Amino acid sequence: MKVAVHNIINNIEQDELDAGRLQEVYDIDVELGKKVSLPESFNSEIRSDLVKLAVASARANRRQAYGSNPHVGKRKPMSGMKHSVEWWGKGRGVSRIMRRTGQRRGAQSPHTLGGRRAHGPKVEKDWSRKLNRNERRLARNSALAATANVDMVSNRGHRFAEEISSLPIVLGDYSENGEKIDIEAFNLNGGTRKVNAIFEALGLGDDLRRAREGRKIRAGKATMRGRVHKTPKSVLLVVASKDGLAKAARNLPGVDVVAAKDLSAEHLAPGGDLGRLTVFTKAAVEALN
Repeated sequence: MKVAVHNIINNIEQDELDAGRLQEVYDIDVELGKKVSLPESFNSEIRSDLVKLAVASARANRRQAYGSNPHVGKRKPMSGMKHSVEWWGKGRGVSRIMRRTGQRRGAQSPHTLGGRRAHGPKVEKDWSRKLNRNERRLARNSALAATANVDMVSNRGHRFAEEISSLPIVLGDYSENGEKIDIEAFNLNGGTRKVNAIFEALGLGDDLRRAREGRKIRAGKATMRGRVHKTPKSVLLVVASKDGLAKAARNLPGVDVVAAKDLSAEHLAPGGDLGRLTVFTKAAVEALN
């Protein structure tokens, strides 16, 4: 499979604002260059079952163990064991449970009001899921093949210009005011604005706006634990090395940046849903071979 390389030409102009301040305006032109051959993994069979298995395994391996504090008597009692209790003994016609001192009300036992859990979560539990290396590789290749399918990318919810007839998008040369610069190492001065303008010129602006406007406050207790917002997934940028371009793009809402050597099925299919809108640099495509 071959795709055309998109060469970026950035003509920077300066507009004068009030009080003599200057603002840079980016005029982006996109030219189609020579076609490059994509790795054979883009021709792999699309296996959604393997991709979901690999994503579930990756999530499970990141899961943090949790459990109740061990019970250390009155010095450090666990939840549900903080009452002063006594046992009435046998022969009184009542159940043999621990009761609050001086009262009839039961306490501490799992079936009593405010009692401990019968079998609470244990820190020792192993949440990880093993996955064969070959299965993980096949899952990544399947997810890569799905990124080249325009219908699957569109059905996943991504929005892009109608003129885009082939995916993925591969970035080639980058020139700024006539000076050719390595696109992965361009100047970070106004870098995020430059990347935003480049994505707009490539026809991906609608997807960036979808992610930015779709940011919602999460429901539930997670808002009290630092996970306040949910942001839709937008463009995945694959680079050869995390240099200037990666640092500039990572601040855009919904945009993820990953090095080619670290690429996995979870990056290409978040949640196990195939067909993420992906942009590669030419160096990243060569690194995948």
